[in-house]
Amino acid sequence: MAAGQATPTLRRIRAVVRGRVQGVGYRAATAHEARRLGLAGWVENQPDGAVALEAAGPADAVAALVAWCGRGPPLARVAAVAVDELPAAAPPLDHPFVIRR
Repeated sequence: MAAGQATPTLRRIRAVVRGRVQGVGYRAATAHEARRLGLAGWVENQPDGAVALEAAGPADAVAALVAWCGRGPPLARVAAVAVDELPAAAPPLDHPFVIRR
């Protein structure tokens, strides 16, 4: 990092996305977007039809992923995204961003 540059603020979240988000490529598209943003974490289907994810990295990149989750891939119909903030210093996440089965 060059002299005078601030260290980026790190952020870690857990989100649950509800709507038509299973069977539409939501997990794969989320993983692609998270990797593009340089985030660590995971995404997985939930038994109740939701998709859950954790993501960590620079705060602006995490915010961009949360915004993307509200839209999702073309076939998804997102009804709600619930986001919980987690301690950024929690145990490290898998890197790169992975899809959990």
